[in-house]
Amino acid sequence: MLHPATIERVMLAALSYGGDFAEVFVENKVEQNISMVKGEVEKARSGQDFGIGIRIFHGNDYLYTYTSNEDEEHLIETARLLSQAAKKSEHKNKTITFQKRFFVPRHLAQIDPRVVSIHQKRDVLAELNHHAMAYHTAISQVRTRYFDETQKVLIANSEGVWAEDTRVRTRIFVEAIATEDGQKQRGYVAPGAQKGFEFYNELDLRALAESAADTAVRMLEAKPCPGGKMPVVIDNGFGGVIFHEACGHGMEATAVAKGKGPYAGKLGQQVVSNKISAVDDGTINNEWGSLHIDDEGTPAKRNVLIEKGILKGYLVDKLNGRRMGMESTGSSRRQSYRFAPTSRMTNTYILGGTDKLEDMIATTEYGLYAKTMGGGSVNTTTGDFNFAVLEGYMIENGKLTYPVKGATLIGNGRQTMYDVDMVGNNFLPGQGMCGSVSGSIPVNVGQPALRVSQLTVGGSGQ
Repeated sequence: MLHPATIERVMLAALSYGGDFAEVFVENKVEQNISMVKGEVEKARSGQDFGIGIRIFHGNDYLYTYTSNEDEEHLIETARLLSQAAKKSEHKNKTITFQKRFFVPRHLAQIDPRVVSIHQKRDVLAELNHHAMAYHTAISQVRTRYFDETQKVLIANSEGVWAEDTRVRTRIFVEAIATEDGQKQRGYVAPGAQKGFEFYNELDLRALAESAADTAVRMLEAKPCPGGKMPVVIDNGFGGVIFHEACGHGMEATAVAKGKGPYAGKLGQQVVSNKISAVDDGTINNEWGSLHIDDEGTPAKRNVLIEKGILKGYLVDKLNGRRMGMESTGSSRRQSYRFAPTSRMTNTYILGGTDKLEDMIATTEYGLYAKTMGGGSVNTTTGDFNFAVLEGYMIENGKLTYPVKGATLIGNGRQTMYDVDMVGNNFLPGQGMCGSVSGSIPVNVGQPALRVSQLTVGGSGQ
């Protein structure tokens, strides 16, 4: 993507007025988006983005800039100006010898989406639309969207790292709207993977479409959700978004290095229920949030965050590792060359336990079963959260009784995880996008079903 000699000269210019570390990040990304409403293509967009980011460390401080101009003279001048901005003394010349990092490819794309016609991609959307519309007469509208991207990256730094990778991701979105007696309800699924177009040969498109439609139809019968404190059973998969948002962000060095968040300075201490063990694993084959190397060229790892309630580790990038006196955990990520990288999650999930979902419900006298989670918000400093329940049911005398609408889960992430008293054996991952200071990135959340002994449920009923 750039010649090693060019990158070496850019780094030397970046260090010419001081600094003890320089890094060049080169990215070339191609993506395609297609959306369909009521069986008709609404938008079809494809594009390419190329750029180069340059970063300099001065101890625990850094400077960052980026450009889309790959001309060598321009890059050298850009790097020199960045170095001058630090106002440090002139740095002695040095020689940089790059050592290419090799890895065993885990996340291979079998069918390059760039060679698949837009008509084939449209046909996937049309099939999903057909199955969702045919599921029930109450389905009034279906929206589907297709996404793929191929991202090539090159990361080199003044310590001699030279790492290259190609990341291919694809994802499908299905939203079904059910309408009856003037009310509307929504069902939604959005699986994704670090795979090529073969992903759609592996998916059961009919089952996906019918799952979204089924949620929408079931919720038409929903009654307003009662509010108050009660036990809550949160099912597997995207239910893990609560741990991701309310706990996972607090374990990123982005916060911890500043002494912020509920987990700073808590290594070796109990921070959640002893029923909970959690990891962040960027090495899982072909998963949506997986990586071969992070955006600093460090190999991805399986990082244990919590073991039986005890905080075992943080997610650390190179710069915050300096500040904390810790090694990088392969957790440095960014949306694109327009962002300086920092510590972020990959595939973050709670490990499975031994309890059964049916036992969680059977042993709950009165509470809420949150089958499918929706969106929400969280204060990452305090861990306070508010999440909507997309599909929920009341539990009465150990049985599911009626569906409810308007339910929200309100609480504090750390306290909620302390109050988990049952952990299921039905682990499932879920895919999403995570936004933070280094942009929006693909991540997996995940968990088995959990029962929280007491949680505030905000509802519209009395």
